[in-house]
Amino acid sequence: MRAFLVSDNHDTLVALRLAGIKGVMAHGSHETEGAVREVLIAGDIGILVLTEKAAAVIPDLVREIRESGTLPLLVEVPDRHGSERGKDFLTSYVRNAIGVKIE
Repeated sequence: MRAFLVSDNHDTLVALRLAGIKGVMAHGSHETEGAVREVLIAGDIGILVLTEKAAAVIPDLVREIRESGTLPLLVEVPDRHGSERGKDFLTSYVRNAIGVKIE
């Protein structure tokens, strides 16, 4: 199995290519959704890496992939401008996933 990147940012694409991860650049919801669906059809990708901005334009598909419980594992990474997530992203994620409030 291998990893594949769908990015909206050229710098992220180049950086992950240097790490051995192939990918494509996609702008807008139609291009991004098309690229992700091609990865899902290919079936030989174990890890699908999305930049946060690319994932933000296709939230329904991202949720569908995460909830499916099958490969590929979906990982969101920030681009060179940094993360757009709030400081309490992880605690709110855990709270929503299992219903436990973490202080």
